[in-house]
Amino acid sequence: MAAKQNGKRTAPPILGPSKKRKLSSRPAKPQPQSAPKKYNIKPKEPGKEKAADRGTIPIPSFADEDDVDLSDQDLEVLEAYGGAASFLESLDHKGILRSKKETERLHRLNKPVRKTREDDLPSVDSHDEDEEAWDSELDDSFGDTEGDEDLSSDAESAFSGGDFDSDAEMSYEKAPRKRRPSWEPAEKEGIKGLPIKLADGRVRQTGTKVAIARAHVSECEEDESESGAQHQPAQRIDDVATGARFGRPAVVDIVGNKSKAGRIHGAKEQIAGICQEIVADPENSLGLLRRLHTFSLPEISTPSHPEPIPNDPVIRKLAMLSQLAVFKDIIPGYRIRALTEKEKAEKVSQMVARTRDWEQGLVVVYQAYLRSLEAELKGRTEFADLALKSMCTLLIEVTHFNFRVNLMTCIVARLSKRSWDKSSDLCLNTLIRVFREDLTGAVSLEIVRLLNRMVKEKRFNVHPEVLSCLLHLRLKTELGVRASESQTDKPALSRESSSKAAARRAKGKKTELPHLSKKAKKALKEKKEIDKEFREAEAEIDKEERATTQTETLKLLFVLYFRIIKNPRPTPLLPAALNGISKFAHLVNIDFFKDLMKVLKELISRESNEDDDVTGGTNESSTEARDVRHRLLCIVTAFELLSGQGEALNIDLSDFVSRLYAIILPLSLMTDIDVAPPSPFSSEIRPVKTHSVADMLFRALNIVFSPRSFGAAAPPARSAAFAKRLLGASLHWPPATTLRTLDFVAGLTAKDPKLEALLSTEDRSYDGVYRPDLDDPQLSNPFGTCFWELHILHRNYWDPKVRQEAGKILNTVRS
Repeated sequence: MAAKQNGKRTAPPILGPSKKRKLSSRPAKPQPQSAPKKYNIKPKEPGKEKAADRGTIPIPSFADEDDVDLSDQDLEVLEAYGGAASFLESLDHKGILRSKKETERLHRLNKPVRKTREDDLPSVDSHDEDEEAWDSELDDSFGDTEGDEDLSSDAESAFSGGDFDSDAEMSYEKAPRKRRPSWEPAEKEGIKGLPIKLADGRVRQTGTKVAIARAHVSECEEDESESGAQHQPAQRIDDVATGARFGRPAVVDIVGNKSKAGRIHGAKEQIAGICQEIVADPENSLGLLRRLHTFSLPEISTPSHPEPIPNDPVIRKLAMLSQLAVFKDIIPGYRIRALTEKEKAEKVSQMVARTRDWEQGLVVVYQAYLRSLEAELKGRTEFADLALKSMCTLLIEVTHFNFRVNLMTCIVARLSKRSWDKSSDLCLNTLIRVFREDLTGAVSLEIVRLLNRMVKEKRFNVHPEVLSCLLHLRLKTELGVRASESQTDKPALSRESSSKAAARRAKGKKTELPHLSKKAKKALKEKKEIDKEFREAEAEIDKEERATTQTETLKLLFVLYFRIIKNPRPTPLLPAALNGISKFAHLVNIDFFKDLMKVLKELISRESNEDDDVTGGTNESSTEARDVRHRLLCIVTAFELLSGQGEALNIDLSDFVSRLYAIILPLSLMTDIDVAPPSPFSSEIRPVKTHSVADMLFRALNIVFSPRSFGAAAPPARSAAFAKRLLGASLHWPPATTLRTLDFVAGLTAKDPKLEALLSTEDRSYDGVYRPDLDDPQLSNPFGTCFWELHILHRNYWDPKVRQEAGKILNTVRS
């Protein structure tokens, strides 16, 4: 009240926290400080034990089982479902009374004993496969057998709780590890110990060397090799080329099918699926390529089936043709070369490594395919024609790829026989197509080299049509005429020419070569390198390299031709050689002209009886026709040689003119002069036109009387002599040859007006007498006679065209 009176309220008494108040409010029990805490455990009474520890647990029962009354509802349930409770009668009463502890004890008693598996593996505690032969591989310096016992006892005492120094090095730590003799040279007798690092940071070499028991190492290696051989698995697994892979049955299962229809059907399905997958993804299909090649083998054997199974011929044929189609599609457009050791050692990206693996694998499979084709061709089996056709197709389609020389060798070897058949046509057409499609000339050079070697080894006993393919060579056809034989474009600036140009500029004279500073020369050199890389990237043909290759080809070609025409005895290849020389006469070196003319004169002067000895008694007409053909070819070749660059040489060709003049008279008795001989070769590019004797005769006449031959018109006496003899022979020739003769005579008369005097039969003054029996046109005196044959052809020849043409020539004089 006093507080209220003063206007202030009294403060409450300060009390502690509620928790402390509760604790302080409780009376503290006195506890002894030094007495330890004890737990009082009541001892187990002897008569009391758990129910689980007993052997049996009795089931409680009702006091009076007989007096148990069941209600009506329980009786109804019992009657309805009493059959389902019948299992209660078969229960094991003893098993129900048995406790858990007793159940486990009985289970342990009745538990079956598992037998240990017997194996040849050493125990875990052993150190080697052979425990008796184990050795510590320590040298004698480490102690004897007693030292080993001490070592084991020391180790046991150290780890059992005695004095153990962790820094002390034990004896087994000093022993080296097992080494093999191949790890280091044989002359070394041991290995050095590892260096140690001192407390101050310095590293010191121990210098200790531990000897190695070589004999024991070899014994261990022998034991390992023997054990490896014993444990080698005997099961062999087929690879992807023969086994069952990717849902496909094994090749042996297909080929070994007893049903031929099922065998062929299964092979068709699998070959078609393989080809489709290969073309879809070639770089990941090397295994499928090998599997496809397996179907073309004559006998198939696998690791799981070592006994070879003969393959069906139909399956082999399908596989060969399928491989041909696949290789045509997947072969790249470049040649694959073998990797060098340096390239194999260097690290490349994953993509480059995958490409290299695919390229090398493709070459291996392609080589195996070509070997199988070559084996069929050389063995002359039933697939020889198929193999030859496949090789010809590959040479045409993939000429740039690997093994083209092998393909050429097989094709040229097929042409080396003297007979001619369809396979010869196929081979020759293949070579012609390769010649015509060759842009670089490298392939043509290889074929010409093979043909040259083949003709030389066969001693010219080959078919004459073989050399006809050489007429399709593309020798300097795209280069044109060049002033320099060694360089294609403008000559490069050599050091000598540049120095001469600098000297002329120093004197104030003009030069064609511009002045280039060092910087400009460096830029020009870099530009040339860049241009070269661009040409390689665009696959542009180097003209200079092509000219060099074609020059080498031309050299081998003329060596072959000259060897044929210089042979002492005439060969069947002589017409082909003469045709080739006349074809490439403008490319012959001028230094060989005199020798060639001498050889050609000898060929013309050969008697026909020598040809009879070579041919072995052929009929007279064919021998005469062949002799005439050879002489006409020699004459044409001689004039072709001198019609080009040989014009600069002063060579007399009067002997060849006299030979041509002498040939006309015997040809008047040849009834089949305009019939061309049959050609065994059927060309696919263009039909081969064989020339008759009449064609060759008028070809020679046109060359002889061409202004290119002598630089001017022929002498009048020569023209008159040839015209007179041709008109006399035309009285016996067929109408076609007679018409050509009249056309040629009309041309000679138009060129030389002096021949018009021979068209008239009026009397005139002339010197000498005409000598038709002489074979020299200069001595026959043709102006001592007239062309009376024209009047007979105009009046009495049976063909109206010939009469009309002869009348035109006679009317030119009258008009």
